[in-house]
Amino acid sequence: MRYGAGWMVAIAAAVMVALAAGCGTGGSEPDGAAEAAEDAPAAGGTTALAAAGLQGAAPAPARADDLVPSPPTPLRPEEQATIDLFERTRSSVVYITTLARRADWFRGTVSEVPQGTGTGFVWDDEGHIITNFHVVADASSIEVVLDDQSVYDAEWVGGSASHDLAVLRIDAPPEALHPVTPGNSDALFVGQSVYAIGNPFGLNATLTTGVVSALGRRIPALDGTPIEDAIQTDAAINRGNSGGPLLDSAGRLIGVNTQISSPSGASAGVGFAVPVGTVRRVVPELIETGTYSPPRIGFRAVDEELTRRLGIEGVLIAAIESGSGAADAGLLPIEVSRNRIVALGDVIQAMDGEPIRTLGELRAVLDRYQPGDEVTVSILRDGETEAEVTVRLQ
Repeated sequence: MRYGAGWMVAIAAAVMVALAAGCGTGGSEPDGAAEAAEDAPAAGGTTALAAAGLQGAAPAPARADDLVPSPPTPLRPEEQATIDLFERTRSSVVYITTLARRADWFRGTVSEVPQGTGTGFVWDDEGHIITNFHVVADASSIEVVLDDQSVYDAEWVGGSASHDLAVLRIDAPPEALHPVTPGNSDALFVGQSVYAIGNPFGLNATLTTGVVSALGRRIPALDGTPIEDAIQTDAAINRGNSGGPLLDSAGRLIGVNTQISSPSGASAGVGFAVPVGTVRRVVPELIETGTYSPPRIGFRAVDEELTRRLGIEGVLIAAIESGSGAADAGLLPIEVSRNRIVALGDVIQAMDGEPIRTLGELRAVLDRYQPGDEVTVSILRDGETEAEVTVRLQ
């Protein structure tokens, strides 16, 4: 590209102006004026070049001490409430590692290797820890890590596969134990906020939030027994969250996170928790006896496979226990002679109006009662006659 003579003259004029602005011409300027002139070349020269239609040099970068950090963004009230809840309850949550024995037949040695991880929480100041039965099942030894990172060997106290609940105990000083505050799972509403704290994929002290998505769900336990009144939530629950607490907005325990429904095995927004009402009923008996036995009617059931082959819906009675509530109520067992069914006896089909199709459903319904309660049992006698009897539970 070629430029005309006028353009060259403009450049020369701009350069002369810049030099004149950057140099002192008299000797009578005070020291302060000379110092001010020394600071002027960049600004004066840039202005002159701009007046000539040229772009000046890029402005000088800001010094580090001129950069002032922005003030923190104020937290919304609901954010602060969530932070306070986590800080208040995290010390109740524990990290669980299970170990399993592995034999090396070539070396003739037996060692313990990590089997899995999960979550639990402190139940009382006696060192009892609650978690899921499936978290600690088949473990040869169990380690519990508290929020302060102290590690304790845990001993087995008791468990119920039918409720997916287990109780451990650690020998920790009372000041290191921070029990949860139990809430009320019978007073929940769909849509209310819930909070899950756990150790998904080994990432300890992880908080996820969500809502109660549904109530009164029935989910299968390890032994096939339905867990009644499970809480459904969309709070993220992943592997390692099992056994951790589900909390309400006050930080109170409302459930124990137990399983998810997901085709991939990762959280899909459909998680379930054992309600705290079940926990409060089952855990004291586990601590006292090591096992949980729901109230009994007092009979032995026919194998469910045979019942299905007979085309019967309900629980078919195989034998009656002497002196039981079933015996007092006059329930009748199946009669068999020479490998042939002589009389079908009684089939339990409902209890207090609740339909009973399998033995697992009967156990789940019985779990709502206490020994000594009287229930109305609906039966089908000899495959023909429907009747109702009153049975006192044992």
